[in-house]
Amino acid sequence: MSSQPVTSASRERQRDAERTRAEILEVAQREFTRRGYTGARIDEIAALMRTSKRMIYYYFGSKEQLYIAVLEKVYTEVRAAEAAIDVEHLAPVTAIRTLAELTFDHHDAHQDFIKLVSIENVHQAEYLRRSESLVNLGVPVIDLISRILAAGRASGDFVAEADAVDVHMMISAFCVFRIANQYTFGVLFDRDLAAPEHRARHRQMVGDMIVAYLTGAGAPRP
Repeated sequence: MSSQPVTSASRERQRDAERTRAEILEVAQREFTRRGYTGARIDEIAALMRTSKRMIYYYFGSKEQLYIAVLEKVYTEVRAAEAAIDVEHLAPVTAIRTLAELTFDHHDAHQDFIKLVSIENVHQAEYLRRSESLVNLGVPVIDLISRILAAGRASGDFVAEADAVDVHMMISAFCVFRIANQYTFGVLFDRDLAAPEHRARHRQMVGDMIVAYLTGAGAPRP
């Protein structure tokens, strides 16, 4: 008797489980973003999904594990975007500008990511450090920047003795600020940082800022 029907059924159950897990993560991401870790409720997430709390606990075990899974999801998405940059076939200046602009685009399009990072900072990264995958998830982007910097120094394009973590911080600082502080900044300075009319200028600015720092174009004259 063939085992193929059993194998097909097993694969379909696996696909159903993956879909259900992904749907729970999407709803949970919205709730944690909206209410924070403390304010989000599993019963509300279950109600929004029209499922049971038991189903959510079956897949994730606890509210804490669900929150950590959401963090893993959003951080993995940004790292996947960064990994798409073909450093080997780009000139160093183009590569670092591409990374800056890609980070800008990602954060602009995924504002939940910025809000979740802000929430996790309120908790002093308490939950982030409990995830083995997240603790090491910063390595790929630092390796990417390190390779760009090494290529730029070898070609003579980069003159700054730049640290890869510092460069990552500079890019992130600009891209995160315009999303994380858009409301307070708007009240204080009457400017919506995330408004469409500012987008192209800000995107250009972050690339220019990083390139100027690395190439020495913005250095003061003696």
